Amino acid sequence: MSTYTDPEQIATAYSTLQQTFKSGKTKSIAWRKWQLKQVWWMVADNEEAMVRVLHSDLNRHDFESYWLDVGGVKRDILDHIKHLETWTADDIPDAGFLFGTLCGARIRKEPLGVILILGTWNAPFVVTFAPMVAAIAAGCAVLVKPSEITMASQDLMAEILPKYLDQEVIQIVTGGPKETGLILERRFDSIFYTGSSKIAKFVSAAAAKHLTPTVLELGGQAPCIVTGSADIDSAAKRIMYSKFLNSGQICLAANHVFVDPSVHDKFVERATHWLGQFLKGDGKDQETRIVNERNYDRLVGLLNQSRGNIAYGGDKSREDRYIQPTLVTNVNMQDSLMSEEIFGPLLPIMKMDYHQACSLTSKGEHPLGLYIFSTSQAEIDEILSKTNSGGVTINDIMIHAGVPNTPFGGVGNSGTGAYHGRYGFDAFTHRRPVVCVPGWMDYLFGFRYPPYDKKHVSKITINNPGFKRGEGMEDQVIGEGKTVRVVVRMGKWAMIAVGLALVDARMGGRPRLLEVLMGWVDCLRSRLPM
Repeated sequence: MSTYTDPEQIATAYSTLQQTFKSGKTKSIAWRKWQLKQVWWMVADNEEAMVRVLHSDLNRHDFESYWLDVGGVKRDILDHIKHLETWTADDIPDAGFLFGTLCGARIRKEPLGVILILGTWNAPFVVTFAPMVAAIAAGCAVLVKPSEITMASQDLMAEILPKYLDQEVIQIVTGGPKETGLILERRFDSIFYTGSSKIAKFVSAAAAKHLTPTVLELGGQAPCIVTGSADIDSAAKRIMYSKFLNSGQICLAANHVFVDPSVHDKFVERATHWLGQFLKGDGKDQETRIVNERNYDRLVGLLNQSRGNIAYGGDKSREDRYIQPTLVTNVNMQDSLMSEEIFGPLLPIMKMDYHQACSLTSKGEHPLGLYIFSTSQAEIDEILSKTNSGGVTINDIMIHAGVPNTPFGGVGNSGTGAYHGRYGFDAFTHRRPVVCVPGWMDYLFGFRYPPYDKKHVSKITINNPGFKRGEGMEDQVIGEGKTVRVVVRMGKWAMIAVGLALVDARMGGRPRLLEVLMGWVDCLRSRLPM
């Protein structure tokens, strides 16, 4: 068993990070780039070791480890390096001519401060290093605490991280619930937690004492809805793959399946077929094991209490922490398998049309992922409009989490906040408005100073909202905002053009004012929606 970080070391690490962040060291873009590249070399130099410890912790096949953990982190690092200067650049708000042009209004991207990252065990490297990469890119100091459940992975992280990364800014500590509790007593500027909603409540309660914002990446009972129009063979293959990958121990794995009665039997037959294909030859040896005996016992308990029928699978071994991917039919919402997020290789199947599936899904907690299998756009649109979830993949599983330039996160009980790519950078960034007001502005706004005079009230009130009293829903025009924005934008450029034309005319040059105005009128006509 590993030796955890003692309380004095935790206190020292925390103090070091606080002092370094206050020094301003992390605001340097050069420092951020350098550290991101150091993370790359840390992963590249230790790929084989990472794969080895993942096999030790989870008996995971090398292919899955290279894809999920090693590849996932590498892709994230390169994405942040590529876009770092764009993401950190000031934003220029649409603040109008006065504040935008004359006062130079802008929005600076400032790091939030000292960040605590609490990793989890199912994909220990990617769920720990990916948010760390985002925090480094944002210019934050980081305290990393990996999951103690995957002990070999935790120990490797604790070994390699200090060798590559700036210890004044990025520290790693280890421990169980006791040590985590001590860490959470301290005030951080943001806490990033990946794990169960049960533990997330303790994290949120600790954060609330210091008004610390949190990003919570949780999970939930991700449903699959298979309609009568779906490609059943493809649906069965892709859904069962999510129960084989990491032995279903993924927050985005299919939790249960609602299958239209007209295709239920065919779906079960094809799901059985594909599981058989996945487990051919040395398939059992390729399957990831359940992480520990406690989770093994929990899953077996759910299966033993179920009133459903095992249509495929059911083999298990506590000694090996092995549970064969298992299909369970004739299940209802009151079944033991539906009492909690399964997070394992068990798949309950319910015979139900998509209308009923939508109704039941909307009544429960919002899941992290929702999966729709259908070839009918009308069915897809109805399911989307009647449900809510962190993300949606149509006719496949989990793909939405890997789409570039999109946020990954939950809603409600499946989490708060999001990350991946720019959204990770944004999660650890404070947007700081900056405006520089010239001294002559008092000639225009001197009326704001006391003693007040009521005659100036007309200068600060707004009496024409641009719409009429008594409008109904039928009076609303969709798209008028776009037209107004185009007109305003073109008007601004027209004013600039007029000013330049006047100057040019006084200097004896061309084009003349009338020509400029006519040119802008023609341009405006071409831009307005018809």
